[in-house]
Amino acid sequence: MRQIVKARYRYRFYPSDQQQVSLAQLFGCVCVVWNDALAICKQSEKLPSNNDLQKLVITQAKKTNERKWLSDVSNIPLQQSVADLGVAYKNFFDSLKGKRKGKKVGTPKFKKKTSQQTARFRIGGFSIKGDEVYLAKIGNVKPIWSRELPSAPSSLTVIKDCANRYFLSFVVEVEPVQIDAKNQSIGIDLGIKTFAVMSNGEKAESPGYSKLDRKIRKLQKKLARQPKDSKRRNKTRIQIAKLHNQIADTRKDFLHKLSTKVVSENQVIILEDLNVSGMVKNRKLARAISLQGWREFRVLCEAKSEKLGRTFHTINRWEPTSQICSDCGFRWGKLDLSIRSVLCLNCGTEQDRDENAAKNINKVGIGHCHDSKRTWREGKTGLPAHLSEVSRITVL
Repeated sequence: MRQIVKARYRYRFYPSDQQQVSLAQLFGCVCVVWNDALAICKQSEKLPSNNDLQKLVITQAKKTNERKWLSDVSNIPLQQSVADLGVAYKNFFDSLKGKRKGKKVGTPKFKKKTSQQTARFRIGGFSIKGDEVYLAKIGNVKPIWSRELPSAPSSLTVIKDCANRYFLSFVVEVEPVQIDAKNQSIGIDLGIKTFAVMSNGEKAESPGYSKLDRKIRKLQKKLARQPKDSKRRNKTRIQIAKLHNQIADTRKDFLHKLSTKVVSENQVIILEDLNVSGMVKNRKLARAISLQGWREFRVLCEAKSEKLGRTFHTINRWEPTSQICSDCGFRWGKLDLSIRSVLCLNCGTEQDRDENAAKNINKVGIGHCHDSKRTWREGKTGLPAHLSEVSRITVL
């Protein structure tokens, strides 16, 4: 049976001055509809249905003097905004009941004009005509086609980020490509200075974020001293957003390339189930850990493993991978972070801390690992990242 996977293809585009005005009006209307619907939901004892909300905040609102300008934009993104609010509440209730795995999801929040702006079109609100894309009541826009769409898109989201960049994000169906793996399995130990150390001896150095991060911290201090709603404060805010985007784009490019290489070359990919939310409570390492994107790398590896027919595992976070010799199984105990290599007292082998941990992660993941008594035991694997996180992936 042929397996179909949904993916997002995102392209940047440069709207004209008139189109920027029309898009700003569209984003404002979508934001107002979301906030009006959310205000009704918070005041109601029972959550209204999507149809009832659409009648109140769209159909009836257009007849009033306060909201009659909602008729100037396409009705489709306004309806999708109400539908997205319903999905947000469903995720919140599923998280409360334990049906949704992962971190707890909070209640939907009101949207701000300074945050990222989005408007989603379904089929009927957009069409592709040659190199241009038609948006209802906006006109034709011409994105930078970095690659062809693999199939006809089912929906389109127009995005304006905090740095005033515009994107078109298409949802398409792709057929998984089968590629033969070169290696049977690989264990990966994640770190800060060296992002990934693999059981086969390879290392992936993390990109340098420190220079951009220092600029952000300097501008954030400047922003805190500027009066609110001033032009200079808004200019500083956009500068900070652009720097954040540079870091995010660099990290995303690095993680996509590394995860693609790892998944395409190995049949079984094994990572350690890190408690990132607990680790960032360390004030000395919180900023450096947050910049690495360990969770994003795990989500990408899992999604691409499913796409290419690979096996993805995570081992228990309490597994003593850095306390056991990967050659003989002798357990030397906990080590300080400053110790980067260990001489095994049992077999006399000098082990690099990260490479030794990666080899132990690989052994535990495939079910063959020596414990402190040097006896075989079954692999202990934890739950992988939840599949709902795959939607956030953007195909570059």
